[in-house]
Amino acid sequence: MIWLTWRQHRKQVLYTALALAALAAVMVPTGLSMHHTFTRSGLAGCLAALGTAQVISADANTCNNLSEQFGNQYGSMAFIGILFVLLPVFLGIFIGAPLVAREIEHGTHRLVWTQGVSRRHWAVVKFGLLGGATLILAGAYALGMTWWFGPLVTNGGGRLGLVSFDVQGVVPIAYTLFAVALGIFCGSAFKRVLPAMGVTLGGFAVVRIVVEWLARPSYLSPLSARLPLYSSQTFNPASGAWVYSRGVVNAAGRVVLSNGSISCDGSGAGARSATGKAECGNALTQGGLGPGPFSNWMQYQPDNRFWDFQGIESGIFLALTAMLLYLAVRRIRSIS
Repeated sequence: MIWLTWRQHRKQVLYTALALAALAAVMVPTGLSMHHTFTRSGLAGCLAALGTAQVISADANTCNNLSEQFGNQYGSMAFIGILFVLLPVFLGIFIGAPLVAREIEHGTHRLVWTQGVSRRHWAVVKFGLLGGATLILAGAYALGMTWWFGPLVTNGGGRLGLVSFDVQGVVPIAYTLFAVALGIFCGSAFKRVLPAMGVTLGGFAVVRIVVEWLARPSYLSPLSARLPLYSSQTFNPASGAWVYSRGVVNAAGRVVLSNGSISCDGSGAGARSATGKAECGNALTQGGLGPGPFSNWMQYQPDNRFWDFQGIESGIFLALTAMLLYLAVRRIRSIS
């Protein structure tokens, strides 16, 4: 069975490995260039000095120019990450979907399952070997992307941001195993390769969107932080926090200005500014925004929850993987 499985699927595995090698040939030089510039420009040291505290002194935030220069040079690279988000589903389409469907479509399952090998044994060997190969490839992909994306993430929205979270850590491995399991199940259910590929693509997209937009924000309760409008402190742009929402709140905690901030001393960037503590508060109160004092406010997930979120989301997709493989085995045992 092991030799037969290798003979049947060696081309798929080798082509996938070659594709990853080709990507590495492109990503390694660009990654080395980004890391070199990130360090030599002083941006790495500047951001490290800011630390990960959510609130810092406004005078300490001196990295804006370096950050902008790095972003202008390498910011477009972030769009490549969107393409890497799709890699797991390609393995599901081209490795998982044909695994059972091709056998049934070509009629070879009747020969294979009557040669003294039970269907369960055939499925365990097939799923185990291809799952192991997928695990190795996905692990290499996850490690490579975590390294390559590092400077962009540190200079950008942090590890919890969209795309950044999806291509770093261990979740790419869970996504890939889920995509392959989904392909296997679709192949056993639809019994034809092309329909199985199409449903795998659509199903993967739906599940990823539901988890990312509906489930992920609810994994852990967000934190909140406030700063008086006249504070000498500011929210740390290098904290790596995943910001849910921000704005200005009054004394009752009601948001009176969404997606903006106010600096009463005129030193901060925001939607409005005023001079003097009393004048600023009076102007807002007279504008009907409620009783003061007013504060700049932010609701967020801190960067130190990255691995908690990774573990929760990986657990979800690994549970779905196990369920799909179980259902696929049941389908295989019922195929005539």
